[in-house]
Amino acid sequence: MEITRASIATQAGPAEWFTGTVHIDPVAAPSASSTVASAWVHFAPGARTAWHTHPHGQTIFVTEGVGRCRRRGGPIEEIRAGDRVFFAPGEDHWHGAAPNRFMAHIAIQQVDETGSAVTWGRHVTDAEYGGPEA
Repeated sequence: MEITRASIATQAGPAEWFTGTVHIDPVAAPSASSTVASAWVHFAPGARTAWHTHPHGQTIFVTEGVGRCRRRGGPIEEIRAGDRVFFAPGEDHWHGAAPNRFMAHIAIQQVDETGSAVTWGRHVTDAEYGGPEA
């Protein structure tokens, strides 16, 4: 058993990966034989990820608020606290807060043999995000 005390400061989400104000708290990092990475991600209203994929897929578990997610070619889906979303390996997608609500989720994914858990793409446009009325 290993207990890690909350000693790592909350980090701002990098502008290369996110649109809007996003904060990240680490939950789990790969070590030894574990390949699991996890983070608690907090999105301000309207904030979202860039398009991205995961080599082994990704699960997000919404812990609070209201958000949106979308896979390439699919509709915008509303997500709420308690919802769990699985994105398949290699599925291009984004997720974030609704335009007028905060949203937080736990993101869980595995790293590949090179140690990568994600491949980032371009930022989601306002049209792709759907604006406040979608």
